Amino acid sequence: MRRLILEEPWSAAALWSRRLGLFGLAVGVISVALARSGLVDVTAVLAVLGAAVTIACMGLLLGGAGSVVIWRTGRRGLGSIVGGALLALMLLAYPTWLVAQAIRLPPLTDISTDLVDPPDFARSSRALAARAGVAHGLIPLEAREAQRRAFPTVSPIVLELEAEEAWQMVLKAVAARKWLVVDQVKPGGRIGVGHIDAVDKTLVMGFPEDVTIRVRPLAGQTRIDIRSASRFGRHDFGGNARRIQRFAQELQAQLDAR
Repeated sequence: MRRLILEEPWSAAALWSRRLGLFGLAVGVISVALARSGLVDVTAVLAVLGAAVTIACMGLLLGGAGSVVIWRTGRRGLGSIVGGALLALMLLAYPTWLVAQAIRLPPLTDISTDLVDPPDFARSSRALAARAGVAHGLIPLEAREAQRRAFPTVSPIVLELEAEEAWQMVLKAVAARKWLVVDQVKPGGRIGVGHIDAVDKTLVMGFPEDVTIRVRPLAGQTRIDIRSASRFGRHDFGGNARRIQRFAQELQAQLDAR
């Protein structure tokens, strides 16, 4: 005897939750690709990323609605809800971390190891072209005070080395960090102070960040000051301070390997 088997209906909200999670993640990947290509304006990139976040949030909301429907009616679709939620959370993890950093840290975009006399960025035509014309002027006094409170360990680096040896070590550290050097002047000569200007990129979005390193010879020592500044936005989420600290760690690793 034949039996009629009726399949349990699917929850439409659950299906759309997975679809939106997948679509939001795809849009987020596109925004990162656009940012790292450097071919699209930052404002447009952030708009695409914002759209991706909105889509992911809609997916989570539909997932919540689908869960209620499944609980009450016994419809199918729990796996779709779980899959959609995981996709959405993968996309939202990075923006959520940025929000947490923005709450925890003051809105700074320019960090220096010397807050009394911060290193100046080079004004050569090559350096300005590499920075897309961004000059990075003086750091406001209120920003310096905020940095002192937020990052008390960001301080000058003093090496017990002569200037020439310290200069070579700085160049190796810059290369190890994979920074693009756009201007450099070796210490010595009439001025005595050397500098290196470089460009780094943020880890996820690949936004360019500017770095200048001042190498100042002292009596039997060399003082190194670093300044790292963001080109875009009103908050660096602690990125510039981390960049300086990692550079200092790279120098320390080289000293330990001697």
